[in-house]
Amino acid sequence: MAETPRFVIQGGCPLCGDYTPSGNKNAVLPMLAAAILTEEPVELRNVPLIDDVDTMLEILSALGATVSRRGHTVHLNCSSLTRTRLPAALCRRLRSSILFAGPLAARHGRATLHPPGGDVIGRRRVDSHFDGLAALGIRVSGDRSYAFHRDTLRGCDMLLDEASVTATENIMMAASIAEGRTTILNAASEPHVQALCEMLNGMGARIEGIGTNCLTIDGVSELGGVCRTVPPDHIEIGSFIAASAVTGGSLTIHGIRPADLAPVERAFARLGVCWKIKDGTLNFPKPSLRIVNDFGAAVPKIEDGAWPSFPSDLMSVAIVMATQARGTMLFFEKMFESRLYFVDRLIEMGARIVQCDPHRVMVVGPAQLHGTRMASPDIRAGMAMLVAALCADGESVIGNADVIDRGYETVERKLRRLGADIRRLS
Repeated sequence: MAETPRFVIQGGCPLCGDYTPSGNKNAVLPMLAAAILTEEPVELRNVPLIDDVDTMLEILSALGATVSRRGHTVHLNCSSLTRTRLPAALCRRLRSSILFAGPLAARHGRATLHPPGGDVIGRRRVDSHFDGLAALGIRVSGDRSYAFHRDTLRGCDMLLDEASVTATENIMMAASIAEGRTTILNAASEPHVQALCEMLNGMGARIEGIGTNCLTIDGVSELGGVCRTVPPDHIEIGSFIAASAVTGGSLTIHGIRPADLAPVERAFARLGVCWKIKDGTLNFPKPSLRIVNDFGAAVPKIEDGAWPSFPSDLMSVAIVMATQARGTMLFFEKMFESRLYFVDRLIEMGARIVQCDPHRVMVVGPAQLHGTRMASPDIRAGMAMLVAALCADGESVIGNADVIDRGYETVERKLRRLGADIRRLS
């Protein structure tokens, strides 16, 4: 069996310099699915060159869409789709394959999907998708595969049982061309959800409440083409700030949307990581990593949640930063029960971490980390392992580098330009 790609990192090199983030991974995937809603051409710019985008484009091609890509720009035309069944092998590659259910069934009357794959970070329900689409008039049946059939597509009022990002996006896309008004309460409001709302409105949809937990969608008979630029990835930005912080570096980051970083800034400041933003440029000076205690010298806590809480996708790198900060911090991962299993690797490297239960870890820093061999279990844990390796003493080898490639564009090249000693072996 061929060995998977791996990164070899020599730790101890400060990450410094100028850096421009890629387009938002979690925004571009639903934006690609939304192209199915129109017969007119769709152009997306600043599309990140990552494996999950490649898979979404393969799915669109398999359905009969015309797909062309030049650099970071993608052109799509879904005027003559010939199929509504997604290939099982492609569905298994990524979680976001579920995002084709709403637009396919809404516009073409049916869709057949297989259970989505993606990161193994815990149970990830699809019930909110099915319940919301059913309320609009899209029935779902099946077990090993999901068959969606559209009856009359009518808007309605609904209360989601969880503020699911992908369920909100799926329902919103279908509701955009439903008859009448749809109101979604407990809707997700993350920056990537907002980006999809803005794209749909650019196509002629009528969505109000963008950025809030209550979305109102007045359906229209058809949507038109659009040209949109994918916003910068705030998760990638947070990851690179973490890598610079633990190596004693400093960064200047261009193309920032300050509102997207507000929950991140609040949590990172508790670890002694602070920055200033002016005219879309973030200046991050060399930090003094020190945990800020709660009132009365109580042990502080960082916990994730639905936006505008701290994003779960940055929990892993925040834990690595805490291993290098002076003080004690409790981390409470509420979203996914398997997200924190990677901390065993940090403990092997020398981190002082107590795993209280599957959702909570206590970190005491600073600790000298030592290079080791490990494998990336998911995108975000893989990036956290990279961050840990960058500040560790000695050499680290991280297997399953292709897992990290699913979410970070040419990560080793970007890190190397900032001063990291990292190379990829195939």
